[in-house]
This record gives sequence, structure tokens and C-alpha cells, in this order.
Amino acid sequence: MTYEFRCDAHTHTLYSRHAYSTIMENLQAARAAGLELLGSADHLSGMLFPTSDIRNYQFFLNMDVWPREHDGVVLLRGAEVDILGLDGRLFGQDIPVDASIVGRLYKEEKSLFERLTEPLDYVVASVHNNAFADGATMDETTQMYLNVLAQPKVFILGHVGRSGVPFDLDTVLAAARDAHKLIEINEHSLQRGATSGAYRRCRDIARRCAELGVGITVSTDAHIACDIGRMPAAAEMLASIDFPEELVMNRSAAAFLGELAAAGVCDLTELAPSA
Repeated sequence: MTYEFRCDAHTHTLYSRHAYSTIMENLQAARAAGLELLGSADHLSGMLFPTSDIRNYQFFLNMDVWPREHDGVVLLRGAEVDILGLDGRLFGQDIPVDASIVGRLYKEEKSLFERLTEPLDYVVASVHNNAFADGATMDETTQMYLNVLAQPKVFILGHVGRSGVPFDLDTVLAAARDAHKLIEINEHSLQRGATSGAYRRCRDIARRCAELGVGITVSTDAHIACDIGRMPAAAEMLASIDFPEELVMNRSAAAFLGELAAAGVCDLTELAPSA
């Protein structure tokens, strides 16, 4: 089977500090790769700055200046947010913010996470440091992912195949399916080859998604423009298990945006290119 991936929903810009391209360079690369939709999801994480002051994260506050479409590519505003605890807590949810980037006091108390994700279309929720799950039971890690999926802004569980946190696949995948939320198959996770543990785990997850009818999104996790839209390892892996094309939600902008709306995360279906 041959797959066409017309959307790349998990990519990074210079803002992520260990990435190397601008949003305009990424858009140009998306256009050159034949994509219909680019999702920019920079890190919203404690790994970026030594302090969690809102001024360090103001990149996310001004995204309404981004075009919704540029040179034929739909541009979505996202963030890859760290999962920090077995309760499903995300970065910034326990950090109160009472003043704006210019020091003006807010009238309403909100967390750093709420302030920064209000302008966004969706969140990719990922584990980067799994130390919090050391010694945890399968029930606890499974509940963690269920709690993450239940959060309104979360649309994608990021690179679960390389998180190093085991969980009950059927329970989490069924919850994702029922909520129209997506499991990410991450190209970067597969690049060490078919004998790596991450590759085998990703393949097992994809196979069970196919059996349970769970939607996936295939993403590059690109940290440089030339990687955007290039997912050969993922395509080969999915073909090896005959993964059904109708469950690949980034096969078109219409399919991706339709599932984003069905999940109740954000309705941008009017941006889908005309057939």
C-alpha cells in the first residue's frame, strides 16, 4: 500500500531552541513537499528556560499575526506540551500568572498553560522526561494518558512509542478513538531502524490502532525545514502491517481538520482546500 501524507502537524521552529528554521522556512518546505497543511507545535516545556515567566513564552501569545494560509498551505497554531505527572498534569498548569508580559495585572486568575494555549488550535501532549513514572503501576500510567486525553486542548498524544512509559494499549486507544483524538506515529522515532525498541513499540501501537479503528497522525517532528513532510520510515512501517488509509487522518487537510472539529478541540473545517 502507498500512503500520501498531506499534513505534518508536529514540527518545530527556532523558538524551540534546539530547532533550526523559521516559520516561513517551514512553510516554504511544506509547499515544496506538496503538503496541504502544516502544524507548528513548538515546545511548551521547562526544557526551554530556567524560569517559567510568561515573558519567556510570549511567542505563543502573538500567533494571531500568522496567516491562516500561505502559498497554498494551511497553517495551524499548536504547541507540544510536556506531560509532567501521573495525574496527567501538563507543563504550566500549576504555575499561576497574574501579570502580562508588560506587567499589567490580569483581572482573572489563570495558569501559564491557560494563558499560552488560549490562542492555539491544538496541543500535542508528550512525555520527554519519564522519571515521574518510575515505579508506577500500569493502572497509574494508563490513567495518566486517559486524563491527558480528557483535556479540551489536547488533540494528539505525541510519540507514545518512545516515551518509555508503558500503558494499557486497548484502554487508551479506545478512549482516543471515542474522543476523535489522534495517536501520533512519529517519523523520528522510527529512524533507528526496525530492530530498535522504539520501532517495534510504534509498530505494535499502529497495528492495534488498525484493529480498534483508532485514528493516527503521521508526523515528522521536524526540527529543521528540510525534514518537513518527509516520512519514509513511517510509510514503510504502515505498509508492512497493511494499515488502513482511512485511519490516517493526515492523508488530507480535510480529513485532519474534520477530526479536529469532531474532537471538539477546534473547528477550522472552513480552511480545508476545495476538492
